[in-house]
Amino acid sequence: MYKAIAANKRNTLLIMAVFIGLIGGIGWLVSAYMGNTSFTYWIIGGAAVYAFIQYFIASKLALAVSGAHEIEKKQNPRLYRIVENLAITLGMPTPKIYIIDDPAPNAFATGRDPKHAVVAATTGLMDVMNDRELEAVMAHEMGHVQNYDIRVSMIAFGLVSAIGLLSDLVARMLFFGGDRRDVHPIVIVVGLVVVILAPIVATIVQLAISRQREYLADASGVMTTRDADGLASALEKLQQYGKPMKRQSTTTAHLFFNNPLKSGGLSKLFSTHPPLEERIKRLRTHGQSF
Repeated sequence: MYKAIAANKRNTLLIMAVFIGLIGGIGWLVSAYMGNTSFTYWIIGGAAVYAFIQYFIASKLALAVSGAHEIEKKQNPRLYRIVENLAITLGMPTPKIYIIDDPAPNAFATGRDPKHAVVAATTGLMDVMNDRELEAVMAHEMGHVQNYDIRVSMIAFGLVSAIGLLSDLVARMLFFGGDRRDVHPIVIVVGLVVVILAPIVATIVQLAISRQREYLADASGVMTTRDADGLASALEKLQQYGKPMKRQSTTTAHLFFNNPLKSGGLSKLFSTHPPLEERIKRLRTHGQSF
């Protein structure tokens, strides 16, 4: 378990290097197009500033996009006490607790560290889950906080967004930039490749982060509650009652306990979450060894 957490942190550095490489490549392309090598440094610097800003405001944006609102203990003592007890068990500060008015059963965690963490649950989750299952779900979300997955998610979100913006900028320069007679054809070819592949690579890396984090948070939650069957039962209820959320956003989908988006033909390939069947199988087979 702890080896997996350490490996996750090492992989985070590798993923950051991949993102920086992509941004640097886009910066070089813009510099070659403009005939000014300084653009590379400006773009990398701008991306760094953007990621820094995202580090502090991404959680607020995620809460706003999802329509979550903060509650006090008297407003929902059931959810509040479950999260409070889990925080005491883990020796962590109690995170801020939010509720999303949505019949789709789901939950998520965000923030930059355990001292600035937020957990949220939908009204649908509390309607379909019993106390044991609700505790298992929130223990999973607290696992994201404990493992600093929430920080990784925000960094990935910021950098993926930056790559998307830069790719769009390059596309506009290549196709709507005016006179391109002095631009070497290779630069245009490379630009087309970057415009097409960079966002795809960034998204695939983000999906890989998310899927790995979900398995790790499942294991962390079970270690907290000592109840693998409780989490497996909660996931089985999602198979029965799960549905897309009313307020959907691809930018925040990776934060949720279950994929909040409408399923499609390529949903399994590009889902931010591993299949529920696989998560349940792991819990039923290996849950007692976590």
